[in-house]
Amino acid sequence: MIQIPARVLNDGHALPAIGFGTYPLGGPEGVEAMVGALRQGYRLIDSAVNYENEGAVGEAIRRAGVPREEIVVTSKLPGRHHAYAEARTCVHESLYRMRLDQIDLYLIHWPNPSVDRYVEAWQALVDLQRDGVLRSIGVSNFLPDHLDRIIAETGVTPAVNQVELHPYFPQERQRAVDAERGILTESWSPLGRAEEIMHDQVLAGIAQAHGRTPAQVVLRWQLQLGNVPLPKAASASRQLENLTVFDFELDAEQMASIAALGRTDGRLFDADPATHEEF
Repeated sequence: MIQIPARVLNDGHALPAIGFGTYPLGGPEGVEAMVGALRQGYRLIDSAVNYENEGAVGEAIRRAGVPREEIVVTSKLPGRHHAYAEARTCVHESLYRMRLDQIDLYLIHWPNPSVDRYVEAWQALVDLQRDGVLRSIGVSNFLPDHLDRIIAETGVTPAVNQVELHPYFPQERQRAVDAERGILTESWSPLGRAEEIMHDQVLAGIAQAHGRTPAQVVLRWQLQLGNVPLPKAASASRQLENLTVFDFELDAEQMASIAALGRTDGRLFDADPATHEEF
């Protein structure tokens, strides 16, 4: 089993350097895939209320035979529950669905700025962390001004900001802002459009030089940037491939070549956090 290094968060808790994305895994097949991932060595499981698979996550944890204290379970608050009282209820419902006593990392899924209740939602998470219901708290898809506002109005800095981040959308400014504030950047869709990535000639050349796959090269790039990538894979072989990224290193030229793949329209879909609404 592969041992995954840990990253220390600004609240003192640790997060594995790579995690397992669970969207859209669910039902019996999803449980089976998650159990396999845990048994292969993944210790960070990323879910969300809107993935509708929190029950499968909890079931996989119970079946995998991995001590609960070794697993970091993440879920996320949907936009429809940003009101303070609703946010608190929603978090407890996540606990009930997963049948856990505590959630290790809970994030606000999107800021939904036109609704403008994300500060209220953040205060709910702050209070739930204080109460011991949540171990670590963070956000997802928050832009610099969203981060600065919640920090200014609550005095609490998120431990994590999970954002879309891959070679076609490398998010240099957002990563720098997160780092300046001591926030760890997690990468959703870290492989971008996986089929397109697999055929990218730059990545293929780097992969050939290392005797690796393009996916492994991209995940290694993510790790060397300091991000925590969250690849998703249902098959055991792909799960193992995505974990086998700690025994080689990209040089500075290769890192720069991958960063140069960034595009102005690199988002996977029209989901600019300044305007996107998720409910």
